[in-house]
Amino acid sequence: MVGKGTKIWHFSHVMGGARIGENCSLGQNVNVGSRVRIGNGVKIQNNVSVYDDVELEDFVFCGPSMVFTNVFNPRCEVSRKNEYRRTLIKRGASIGANATVVCGHTIGRYAFVGAGSVVTRDLPDFALVYGNPARLRGWICRCGVKMSFSGKKAVCSACGAKYAKEGDSVREK
Repeated sequence: MVGKGTKIWHFSHVMGGARIGENCSLGQNVNVGSRVRIGNGVKIQNNVSVYDDVELEDFVFCGPSMVFTNVFNPRCEVSRKNEYRRTLIKRGASIGANATVVCGHTIGRYAFVGAGSVVTRDLPDFALVYGNPARLRGWICRCGVKMSFSGKKAVCSACGAKYAKEGDSVREK
């Protein structure tokens, strides 16, 4: 099922059973598996394969040639289709070009994964990560601007949104 207003560019393939929301954009050479769920307003750039058991919530951005996996230890001679691990990318998260998301992890709301990074663990909401493996480097506002905390509080310099740090997580006030 493909939602109203969604655009799918040339050389792309959407398997039967996939669910794609409204007003999405899938660039050229995108592959979508049959057990994929894509929310509304999602942008998937060129050369991305969204494999079975990956879910992208609303307004997720997948940069050019970024990679999802769905089997932790693939072997050509061993079928592991019963071992797929679910990957969840929460609302508003952005994944940069050429990044890799190892299966079985959750990327939090509005998190930002830098280009070329390798995600090997769950990421909290508003996390700014990059590197191989991707490590927490700071916190990012839902508008995409890096935040500076004064103690346990931050106010976004661009949009004025307020945040509070609680242990290893950040929440919007």
